[in-house]
Amino acid sequence: MPARRLVPPEFFGMMLKPISESSPACTAPLPRQIEVTVEPNFLPERSSVEKREYFWSYTIVITNTGAETVQLRTRHWIITDASGRKQEVRGEGVVGEQPVLAPGERFEYTSGVPLPTASGFMTGRYQMVSESGERFEIDVPTFSLDSPDNKRVLN
Repeated sequence: MPARRLVPPEFFGMMLKPISESSPACTAPLPRQIEVTVEPNFLPERSSVEKREYFWSYTIVITNTGAETVQLRTRHWIITDASGRKQEVRGEGVVGEQPVLAPGERFEYTSGVPLPTASGFMTGRYQMVSESGERFEIDVPTFSLDSPDNKRVLN
């Protein structure tokens, strides 16, 4: 008889949020009822095709939809350019802060990322801690970094 796999209790608390095709933002359900949305924005004024420098800003909104106060402690990003080169970034908090989110609160910030190619993507995670001291991680939805001039090639 095959082994049965139990579904973790947090699975039942996840809520899916539909994404319209017209919206550039990415949303994903995350454990612990922490919702993270990301909206990337290409910045042509900070980019140069001749110098192979492309720059994006991205705005992230973290919302605590749970019943427990949490704090964001660290971040870990994996940034991949169109050539497949990866760069990892780890650090304390985000934009110099380690925000505390009570139930129903949200924290929004904007940061930026340069690439040597006209496209790429980012994925990451935050380490959080609950008011009871339990540490846990939440994934940030993977998001695409595409310049408007970049022509996509599908395999």
